Amino acid sequence: MNSSLSTRTLSLWLALLIAIPAWSARPTRVPELPNPGHPSMSKQKQEQLGLQTEAEVYKQMPVLPDSSPVTQYVQRLGKKLVKVIPPQYSWPYQFHVVQESDINAFALPGGPIFINLGTINAAANEAELAGVMSHEMSHVYMQHSAKQAPKQEWANILGALGGLLGGAAGDLAQMGIQFGAGTLLLKYSRGDEAQADAVGAIIMYKAGYDPRAMAQFFQKLEKLAGNGGPQFLSDHPNPGNRVEAVDKEIANWPPKQYLGSSPSFLQAKQQAKGIKAYTAQQIADGAKSGQWALQNQKAGAVPPGTAAAATPATTANNATLSNVGYQQVQPSADFKTFRGSAFSISYPGNWQAFAGQNSATLAPSAAVGENAVAYGAIVSNAQNVDSTSLNDATEGLIKNLQQTNPGLTVYDSPRKIQAAGEEALSTMLAGNSPLQQAGKPLPERDWLVTMRRPEGGMVHLVFIAPESDFAKLQPTFQKMLDSLQVN
Repeated sequence: MNSSLSTRTLSLWLALLIAIPAWSARPTRVPELPNPGHPSMSKQKQEQLGLQTEAEVYKQMPVLPDSSPVTQYVQRLGKKLVKVIPPQYSWPYQFHVVQESDINAFALPGGPIFINLGTINAAANEAELAGVMSHEMSHVYMQHSAKQAPKQEWANILGALGGLLGGAAGDLAQMGIQFGAGTLLLKYSRGDEAQADAVGAIIMYKAGYDPRAMAQFFQKLEKLAGNGGPQFLSDHPNPGNRVEAVDKEIANWPPKQYLGSSPSFLQAKQQAKGIKAYTAQQIADGAKSGQWALQNQKAGAVPPGTAAAATPATTANNATLSNVGYQQVQPSADFKTFRGSAFSISYPGNWQAFAGQNSATLAPSAAVGENAVAYGAIVSNAQNVDSTSLNDATEGLIKNLQQTNPGLTVYDSPRKIQAAGEEALSTMLAGNSPLQQAGKPLPERDWLVTMRRPEGGMVHLVFIAPESDFAKLQPTFQKMLDSLQVN
């Protein structure tokens, strides 16, 4: 009797054990971000190189200003992801948006991260976009570029990177960073990609997003490979079955309620669709003519930390850029001199000089907003210009400017003048001012001056003012041009 009861009891317990799902008995663990290690390149050096390379991005690619609603959304999402990283392992992450139609994103040493408009448009929900960003953050977190340095021997990779000289260029070449035809290329190994997926999954989980969304987005990109595939797959080699790998990675993590897509994402995606996005070829052409350096500078898209990026669009009496008038920007009689690496030029003493990478904006502080210049001058040095003819180079620059500013027209055809002791071309352009009246933009006059540098490349200046005030400022603009010295 007792033996029979014991047998029945044992059978009952075995049946209960079989009925319990396997996952309920599996021990769970909260994932923690790994120790990223210590490459030979210091953290300070990585941050320095990242900032230098970032300045080159703003010369060679069209970047949305940080005041753009799309960029601000991406930056808010980025901050949410950064919060989950332990302070001792974190970096000064930045998040910016490139006006490129291709699906791609890239991270620079030390923290700057750039997301293409094409990536935002391709993401089905916020979790997929967070996955791309977490993946790029992981490359910075694990210091993949710095760890490549001692393994690579790419002595001539940075031939096109004219803005970085000496040791900095050599360090970046060793780290696998190059610019080619206006495109930034970082070469990661499959091991780096697998590790960035694994670390990115932890960042997503801790921030409340389903890590599978990252792998599913990359899987979606792989299906496009039949048509050449997006640039992302060229820069980020597939480490294998990403969905299976992420599933295995998260199998023992405690289950949680993941965040869904947000209204902010849907709004940002709708806004992104309304912004002009350029092809890789268009960006390559614009980089050669110096179009993006000029466009970014005029739009207020400058690397964070520069004077122009920090300039508020206000005057002493809190007037905004939308109602600035000539009396607030009237130039003084005394002049001071801006000295750059490729040129020097004088400008009114009551105006300000905002230095960029091989460029400068010379303008009254009241006329420089977060995303525009209403009065003043922009001087830029384009180093990579293929055309041997100044006429051809100028024509190409104007065409590229018209692509980004549909209302821009040639008011007065190019004519020969003298500038800095050299032959130059003067072209009058008509467009729309950032200043408005009765809800409509004021007509703007832009005086474009282009000239060759003796060592190669082209210097171009754009003098800017509303059409109604241009004649008042033209003597000042002429005096500035007469003072120009090209190094």
